[in-house]
Amino acid sequence: MKQIVLISCVSKKLENKSKAKDLYISPLFKKNLEYALSLNPDHIFILSAKYGLTGLNKEVEPYDKTLNKMSSIEIKDWAKSTLNQLREITNLENDEFIFLAGNNYRKYLLPEIKNYKVPMKGLPIGKQLQWLTIKNKNE
Repeated sequence: MKQIVLISCVSKKLENKSKAKDLYISPLFKKNLEYALSLNPDHIFILSAKYGLTGLNKEVEPYDKTLNKMSSIEIKDWAKSTLNQLREITNLENDEFIFLAGNNYRKYLLPEIKNYKVPMKGLPIGKQLQWLTIKNKNE
């Protein structure tokens, strides 16, 4: 069983092509990434509204797209495509997935994944930042 951490993209980005781990510059993303790295998982991926599943070192162009502004049908299509990407490199039945992502980024993925955790489920962004700050200090 592998441990996979999935972090959602954020709107605050650099203005030039960058590695995905560097493109997203909001405090929430940076703290999520720090926490994800502290877990020493087998893989960390970004759930990108534009690119689907994205590796940390993949070079990507900045974009202005979010699942939060998409219709349910568009989000379902995104989730279907993202699940196909996940199936190619993970085992949805056996691997453990940790979601550091909002509801829109996980709601259509979770029914297909057997073993997952959502450590900050239901927390507003301010509380997520507090939770991550505490966790990152303790790791």
